[in-house]
Amino acid sequence: MSEPRRTLAGGQKSRRAHPLVELTRSRLLEFLREPEAVFWVFVFPVLLALALGIAFRSKPVDTLRVAVRSGMPGEARIVAMLRESPGLTVIDLPADKADRALRTGKVDLVVEGVSVAAGANGEPLAVTYRYDTTRAEGRAARLATDDVLQRALGRPDLLSARDERVALPGNRYIDFLIPGLVGLNLMGSGMWGLGFAVVQARVRKLLKRFAATPMRRSHYLLSFMLSRLVGLVLEVAVVVGFGWLLFGVAVHGSLLDLAVVSLLGALTFAGVGLLVAARPRTIEGVSGWMNLVQLPMWLFSGTFFSYERFPAAVQPAIRVLPLTALNDALRAVINDGTSLAENWPALLVMVLWGGISFAVALRLFRWQ
Repeated sequence: MSEPRRTLAGGQKSRRAHPLVELTRSRLLEFLREPEAVFWVFVFPVLLALALGIAFRSKPVDTLRVAVRSGMPGEARIVAMLRESPGLTVIDLPADKADRALRTGKVDLVVEGVSVAAGANGEPLAVTYRYDTTRAEGRAARLATDDVLQRALGRPDLLSARDERVALPGNRYIDFLIPGLVGLNLMGSGMWGLGFAVVQARVRKLLKRFAATPMRRSHYLLSFMLSRLVGLVLEVAVVVGFGWLLFGVAVHGSLLDLAVVSLLGALTFAGVGLLVAARPRTIEGVSGWMNLVQLPMWLFSGTFFSYERFPAAVQPAIRVLPLTALNDALRAVINDGTSLAENWPALLVMVLWGGISFAVALRLFRWQ
């Protein structure tokens, strides 16, 4: 049957918009009229990327700090040899100050207990290294100091070695961070933005009024998911563009692949958010459920550090979390330049989470 028409005062006829179109439009207007929502979706991720990018920026290699105890035999010779190395910062300190400096972390290593062998041109033949074995800097300072002294005293190197220092953009922390922030932002805006809106409407008795209309539940819930897609391009572009402009984070893969992964991630968390909001009747209730669902992904899904740090026994469970799948796919496209076909396991995880969540939400959803 043809779409019903409405006659206006001037005799013109106007086609009524589909309920899904009007609902989606209203969702967008509600979002744009909330300054707090705009801040958390667009401004906060940029500020977080700026703060963490500066804190973990690429810096020149720090020199290791070595203290040589004053007044011991061969002190001057030891200091002279160590100062030939550009990777060491060497200072003379009395025994009590050297111990205090080591304890407070002002130096990484203390060299003491030097003995001088007779008949060897006064060269020191024995030293004692004092350092904290639990600190990586202490262990590194011990190895570097010993290497400098051994070379200076004529140790032959049986293996010829050459250093080739590289700093690849894809290996920086900011390159790891930006895709994680995109994933975290998609999860937060998808769940909090949609879940809160549904429960607020229920609290304000708006859903009870909607129940009296011919509108379908599927139209109402789909309008939330579609409204997420309209702002998705800007939401992803703000974070990725900021990383590119300020820190040189390049997208090595296809922009189309990045758009597909982001779209799938947004739909996934829109479905999860609608599922969480299907039954709660209060803002406090939905807040508790949101935190319960998101907390494991905040901790385990590798937004700020790699989830490979966790024991191997829990790795399979971590990889099936939707945020883990989204972060892995985003990093694969942005940092490694891989295609969608190579990331099908992560995409499948997101499809299952999004599809099952929306289907269950549709069955559980109640207007009141």
